Order: sequence, then C-alpha cells, then structure tokens
Amino acid sequence: MSPLLILRVHADLRLGLGHVARALALQETWRALGGQACIAVSGDDRARRVGGGTHPFLEQPLSCEAQYLGEDLHAPVPEALKSRAAVALVDQWDTSTPFLQALRPLKVAVMEDDTDAHECADLLFQPFLEGVRWPDHPVKVVDGHKVRPFETRSGACRVLRGSSFIVVDKAAAALRPKRMPLQPLAVHKLLVTFGGSDGPNLAQKAFDTLARLAAEDRWRGACTVLAPNGIQGDPFPGCTVVRGLPALTRRIPEFDAIWCSAGVTLAESLCMGIPAAVWGQNERQHGILSDLAMANGCFDLGVGPEADLDIVAEALSQWLGPEGQDNRQEQVRDGMALVDGQAASRIAQELWRLSEIPA
Repeated sequence: MSPLLILRVHADLRLGLGHVARALALQETWRALGGQACIAVSGDDRARRVGGGTHPFLEQPLSCEAQYLGEDLHAPVPEALKSRAAVALVDQWDTSTPFLQALRPLKVAVMEDDTDAHECADLLFQPFLEGVRWPDHPVKVVDGHKVRPFETRSGACRVLRGSSFIVVDKAAAALRPKRMPLQPLAVHKLLVTFGGSDGPNLAQKAFDTLARLAAEDRWRGACTVLAPNGIQGDPFPGCTVVRGLPALTRRIPEFDAIWCSAGVTLAESLCMGIPAAVWGQNERQHGILSDLAMANGCFDLGVGPEADLDIVAEALSQWLGPEGQDNRQEQVRDGMALVDGQAASRIAQELWRLSEIPA
C-alpha cells in the first residue's frame, strides 16, 4: 500500500512561497519512502499555478499531484481527496481548531503553531517557536515510549521541537560543504533577499542602507539585491538589482553572506554555511529570528519595517567588515550545527509512523 500524504499549504503576498517550497521538499522525501503525495494549496495566482501542476520556481511540471482550493486561507480539503489519504500535514502558519477537525478522520499533523489549535491534532512540528536548540539525551520512558528532551505533549498532541525539524531543499543538503568554510576578512559578495513578494518592501530599505555604506566608504563589496517590487534610485557601484534569481538555492553558495528574513532561504543558507544577517518582517517572525540569533545562527538586525537605519548601518558595516570576521565564522559553525539538511527525512518518517497508527 502507498499511503497518500496531503500537504495543505497557502501562498499569498503575506506568506510568500516558503510553505510551498517546504511542501515540495517533503513530498519528495515522502515519495522516496514509497508513498504518494498531493499538494493542496490555496491563495493567489502563484498558488493557482502550483495547484495547476506547475512548479512555482521552474518552468516544469510538479513531480506530485496538486489541487488548487481557491483563495480562502481556510478552504476545506475536498472529501474526494480526503477519502484517498492516510495523513495530512497543515503548513500555512495560521490555522484553527475547526479547520483541523474538518480533516478528520485523517491523521493530522501541523507545522508551526503558536495557538492552541494543534491540541486537536495528532502531531506538531515546532522547529522555531519553543526554541531551536534541544539535546537528544537523556532519554526517559513514558508509557513504554522513549521520550527525548525535544519531545513533549500539548493536550492530546505529540510535539517535536527544535532545529532538527527545519526543512531545506535537497539541493541545499547536497551543496553543504564537507568542511566548515572559512570566512574572508571582509564580505566581498552579499546577497540581499526578503522573499518572492517582499510585502514590507525591505529590499528598498536594505538598498538605501548599503548605498549609504558604499558612499561613505564603509563597505567596498558587491551586492545582488532581489527586489520583486523594483528599486527607486540608481544602483551604486558594485550593486546589481534583479527581480528574481532562478534556482536560488544553487546560487546562494556564490556569495560570502546573505541579508534576508525568516524562511526557507535562511534555513538553506545556514545549512550551506553562509552567514546571515536577518530582518524580521513583523514581530511574529522576529521572535523566530531572535531564537536563532540566541543560538548564534544569525546576526539579528531587528524588525525591518521599524528599523532605525542609522543603527542598522553601523551594525552592518562592522559585521560585513574585518571586525565581523570572527563573528561570521562562529555563525557558520553554529548555523551548520543547527540545520543539518536532514529534517525532511525526519518529518517524513514521523508522518509515516503516524499514518500506520490505527484510527
């Protein structure tokens, strides 16, 4: 029997395509175990493209089934699809108890939840919201089940916490260096990207900050700024502005450092040993980044839309320059320890076990 996994995701200007990218990585690992997968997606035109069976980043068909459910974040999964499935993973940041209950009698798992909604599900993966660093030992036995420190319960729901469940594309795992890369004295090539939609328009603020550093001769490197909304102002010497970068995962290792927000691109950078300066797009996202920064996985520049650019420019000039070399080197070490590239396999195996538990 080939159990069907439903990956319920959403994509719009607020959420971007990060959840879809995570679903693509998970479906590939699930199918490698012998299962079938369907991406059930709601949202805007990009979601409609995915639901129509086309890859969101490449001009090629998806390697698994897909269905478009409409624009509504909480659009229900069709009964015909539910009747074929064994388990559903909800990964759309905002969910509710009625939405999860409507997926029954399927086994139900949730990716990231800071409400109580997940308590009616069977399994919750919490890579960020309760801290990212959890040890594997000591192991204790509870009701005949081995429990490690990263595992707990919330209501009837089993919760798995920490960075071991941060998913990256398989290309990031393949490009992960065998030895820890050494940081240059100063960052020569910087990548700036805040997602495929950049709703808060952080690319413009980052561009203005870097232009100021270049004009004041406080940084002499080159940068590539991904700005889906475009940039006001002429690029300064060494700056290239593009609206998109095809096969972004494979391009990341070309750079010495990245300036980004929370999401799959950050996780892939950590996995591949690329130091990251980060801006939260909102307070909720900044909470995630703060936990990563406390584990020395990235350089936290605060909440982007509210940032004081004078303070950001000062902090960034030091991090990009010779004074920041040791800091960046330590972030490479600790970031690679946090994100090892194997999370998709761990999650797929947990979902497989869940699908085998009798109703």
